Amino acid sequence: VDRNKYQIQIPLPPKIDPSVTMMTVEEKPDVTYNDVGGCTEQIEKMREVVELPMLHPEKFVKLGIDPPKGVLCYGSPGTGKTLLARAVANRTDACFIRVIGSELVQKYVGEGARMVRELFQMARSKKACIVFFDEVDAIGGARFDDGVGGDNEVQRTMLEIVNQLDGFDARGNIKVLMATNRPDTLDPALLRPGRLDRKVEFGLPDLESRTQIFKIHTRTMNCERAIRFELLARLCPNSTGADIRSVCTEAGMFAIRARRKTVTEKDFLDAVNKVIKGYQKFSATPKYMVYN
Repeated sequence: VDRNKYQIQIPLPPKIDPSVTMMTVEEKPDVTYNDVGGCTEQIEKMREVVELPMLHPEKFVKLGIDPPKGVLCYGSPGTGKTLLARAVANRTDACFIRVIGSELVQKYVGEGARMVRELFQMARSKKACIVFFDEVDAIGGARFDDGVGGDNEVQRTMLEIVNQLDGFDARGNIKVLMATNRPDTLDPALLRPGRLDRKVEFGLPDLESRTQIFKIHTRTMNCERAIRFELLARLCPNSTGADIRSVCTEAGMFAIRARRKTVTEKDFLDAVNKVIKGYQKFSATPKYMVYN
């Protein structure tokens, strides 16, 4: 402050805590629907729940209904929950804020709830914003009266999220997405209609979806022609999109070790034996396994 003119020379610091602003914020993600393989049904659900209210709110105004406020994405790890959330943000030209559930678990009382309030305050300042809570089971677990102080702090953080979900307009510029691989542990207060209105399940991809995922991950790779992607997909049963991406990366590593400039089908077969066959015990959660 200038003591002579009584004017503020240096702007005051923002009210939002730096730890909130340093969260993963993308003004416009570079992921499109074409980069998401094997999730045709999930894409349609997300488009009508998230994209339609943000791009065409007048349709809901004419009918006199409120669009869903939030979406819960659940399924085994590596099935494309985060990837699809980023693709929706790209389609709607919305800012994408990704919050890991464990980041909101703080040491001092009230810190996690304060971060949630400032997070939604920052989201309201954007033109359009998608807030994505990943691994929400870290803070949204069912409540038990066991008297543990740490759990009480986690419950306060979860109740603040519930309060924020009730506090903003469903026709506004904020959409809340949550992802977990343990939906059975979430609190019923978080899952009731009016807060998380839609539940979208991400299962393991079938044969056709795995073939499509192989083609997506090899688009930018220098591969030889006539690679049988359907054969590779058959050799990867019960594999997620993350597993298939790891196979493609490992195939490229085999080509680098052989000092070749192109990736052959044999490289992919060797990568399948190393990644899928060798680490089968570390594959997706057995609860969601579907044999194809």
